[in-house]
Parts: sequence; structure tokens; C-alpha cells
Amino acid sequence: MESSIAIITARGGSKRIPRKNIRDFCGRPIITYSIEAALQSGLFDEVMVSTEDEEIARIAREAGAQVPFMRSSASAGDYASTDDVIMEVLEAYRKQDREFETFCCLYPTAPFVTAQKLQDAMGLLEKADSVMPVVAFSFPPQRCMVLNEAGELRMKWPEHARTRSQDLEPYYHDCGQFYCCRTALFKEYKTTDLPHMVPVIMSELEVQDIDNPDDWEIAEVKYRRMMNR
Repeated sequence: MESSIAIITARGGSKRIPRKNIRDFCGRPIITYSIEAALQSGLFDEVMVSTEDEEIARIAREAGAQVPFMRSSASAGDYASTDDVIMEVLEAYRKQDREFETFCCLYPTAPFVTAQKLQDAMGLLEKADSVMPVVAFSFPPQRCMVLNEAGELRMKWPEHARTRSQDLEPYYHDCGQFYCCRTALFKEYKTTDLPHMVPVIMSELEVQDIDNPDDWEIAEVKYRRMMNR
């Protein structure tokens, strides 16, 4: 069995929703959902949280995750990417003589992630370089409209004005929940977007960007519905 680590990225400096990563979501800190899913999956030799914030670290440890070191100020800034954080974590473990063949990076605001979804995704990784959960755009992008120089609406692609929606190619976007990846290839390409990346296609009911208070309320409604299905 390959060695694997779950990396949950949780900095303390959220701007749009203060203390977002540990805010109460349906009764408990939202980060605990990602930690619980990773632990219950039984997939990982280590489930760790990367943070620079002592309160987040405490809550993570109480939920069963490891916080073996604190995140650097460089990777906790507004312009550090998820890839930067993953690289820092993997390098820190390498210095401790611990290396992992695969990893799963989970976001701390992903309550829709379950142990089963992680098991399915990591299973796909056996024949792929990386795995990303995606969801189809709810409205066909080919039918989008733009503003011209006079501020008037125009179809971006007028050739699709009369095309039936079901005849248009579906487009997908990242769910913003987790990424599974082969470590050696991540280090080579410095990204989880690898040449042989495969999808896990999610339902709209199990995906929600959480960038403002309205998003938060919608996510709680969707989560309760998911749990009652």
C-alpha cells in the first residue's frame, strides 16, 4: 500500500468571512468536517493541518488531526497559492525523513467532502496523475452575454443564440473541495493540474463556494439536504 498524507490548508487570515475556517457550520467548526472525512476514510498515514494560527491548530488537534509544525508567514499571506502550501508541507516532512507517495489536499471549508468521496477519488488515482472534483456550470457558458463599448448587452457567441442547451458541450469547474495527487509528479510540475488529471463529477447540491454570509447560509441548507437524502 502506498504511503499517503492528507493536507488540510487553513490559514487564519480570511478577509471576507472573518475566522472562516473555524466558524460554526451546522453546529461545529467547519474545519472539523474535512478532518473527520480524512480520518474516517482510513486512507492516510497522516492527517495534518497546515496553519499559522494557534486557535485553528488547537481545534484541529482536538478533532484528531496532527499539527506538527506551523505554517510560515510566506505561505500564510494573501498571495500564497495552495500549491505553495503543499510544497512547504511536503518539504517539511522530507526534512523529518518522512515522504509520501500520494497526497490529498483538502480545503477546510469543504463540509460536503465525505470519507466515501475521498476513497473513490484516491481509487481513481491508481491510474491517474491527479484527481479533481468538478461540477458542471449550471448555465451553458456558450450562451453568456457581454457588454459592448456602449454598455449594451450582446451575446458573446451569437451563433449559439438558437442552439438548444442540451446540444451544447458541458463545461466544468473546480469544486474547490480537494485534490488528490502523486507526489513525485507534483514536485516535478509544481501543481496538482497534471497531464493525466481525471475528474470526480459532483452534483450541484453537494458543491458551494463559501465567500460571503449568503453563501454560508446556502451551504448549510445544501449540507442538511445532503445528510437527509
